[in-house]
Amino acid sequence: MLLVLRNSWALLLGIMLLMVGNGLQGTLLGVRGEIEGFSTFEISVVMSAYFAGFLIGSRMGSEMIRRVGHIRTFAALGSVISAVLILYPVLTDPIAWTVLRLIIGACFAAVYVTAESWLNNAATNETRGQTLSVYLVVQMVGIVAAQMLLNLGDPSDYFLFVVLSVLVSLSFAPILLSVTPTPAFETAKPMSLMEVLKISPLGVIGTFLMGGVYSAMFGMAAVFATQAGLPIAQLSIFVSAFYVGGLVLQFPIGWISDRMDRRLLIMILAAICGAAGLLGSLSSGIFSILVISAFFIGGMANPLYALLIAYVNDFLEVEQMPAAGGRLLFVNGVGAIFGPIVVGGMMQAIGPLGYFYFIGGLVTVLALYAAYRMTVRPAPTVEDTGSYAPVLPSASPVVVGLAQEVFADAASDDGDDAQGTLPPAA
Repeated sequence: MLLVLRNSWALLLGIMLLMVGNGLQGTLLGVRGEIEGFSTFEISVVMSAYFAGFLIGSRMGSEMIRRVGHIRTFAALGSVISAVLILYPVLTDPIAWTVLRLIIGACFAAVYVTAESWLNNAATNETRGQTLSVYLVVQMVGIVAAQMLLNLGDPSDYFLFVVLSVLVSLSFAPILLSVTPTPAFETAKPMSLMEVLKISPLGVIGTFLMGGVYSAMFGMAAVFATQAGLPIAQLSIFVSAFYVGGLVLQFPIGWISDRMDRRLLIMILAAICGAAGLLGSLSSGIFSILVISAFFIGGMANPLYALLIAYVNDFLEVEQMPAAGGRLLFVNGVGAIFGPIVVGGMMQAIGPLGYFYFIGGLVTVLALYAAYRMTVRPAPTVEDTGSYAPVLPSASPVVVGLAQEVFADAASDDGDDAQGTLPPAA
């Protein structure tokens, strides 16, 4: 791990600053939208636009890099992001914010693709798994730090938006000044979504559901906290709890997943997440209970995405993994687009508790479906399963590809050619 830090510290520092800026952006807009009098549904559409843009940018970034190179893509999109962050407090209109969020989502996706390509290029076969773990920690630390910055200024003022713009601008310096060589950009060969669905219905459906959970959870957490009457200091702790839970529990859950039927673990995690959602809905606004609920929702939901990818990979040949990862990323992105809109509609119709009802409902569906799939197909033996690789639902195609390389390396080391053989479905 020290080798990873020594070789890639500049890249990781720049990415952490990006995560601070992006993490603060989402929370700040949720609070500012309430101050400006946007309806809950209007705010949810604004939040959803980011995920639509992210899905577009994940593909757009690849094409831009091929045409003009990593450095020009990075610099150009960074300028657009800084400009958009300054425009938010100037154009306080739901339609304008929706357009700006769509643009900034696409730009952040392409920026992540660029930065993470450098990071992936710096990793070797020996350090790839450690690089992925360090990257996840850097992401989480950046997002948690972002929530604390919310206490530095008044969300109704310009100051925090200026801080956002400065942080994003500063993030480019360590990355662009890094001595890491510019990587060659490659794309995985196409694979039909129906093929992946046939191989693992649980993986595809679960990834779609978790996309909705993730985007609703993080896109609308600040909106819920504001409507629940939490002051800024408590709001920042509440939102941070989702990420802290994901960071603390990601690695223990990954260790467990390599030693048992992953479907059973998916069912258990989804059930715990649903119970945490129920706890939040029964909290009566008690802050300590809300934080506990957020911690376990984030702690269960974040690892579930990586767990579903690992489960799908258990039934794939090594050469199929990159393409399958791309299909799962797309499905997750589609689910993420609809998450904030649906939860926003529920919150507007039945009040803030619609936030917890939505999250609890989706993970309950996942738990029940996982239980059903356990009756349809026998589980592969523990010896026939691949290794868990930590990856967040917000990951770009590059990080998903990096995770798939970790899976593939582990599969190659094991010499297991039986992973691509599917047990017969009942």
